[in-house]
Amino acid sequence: MTSSGVSGIFDVKPYLNGNAFEELANESYFRGVHPAHHSIAWPHGQDFSADTIIWNIQNQLELRT
Repeated sequence: MTSSGVSGIFDVKPYLNGNAFEELANESYFRGVHPAHHSIAWPHGQDFSADTIIWNIQNQLELRT
């Protein structure tokens, strides 16, 4: 949950086809995720900002209602 009260599941699958994120399809590598300053990141520099994650979760919630 974010400080603004947003909670949900961020699905990275739509991003896996892009060259920058294709390594995330490897489960072992994916498990290397760690929190970074207002984002989540992986060892080779891939990251998702908090804004991207929040927007994605809110958008998914709106599509369900």
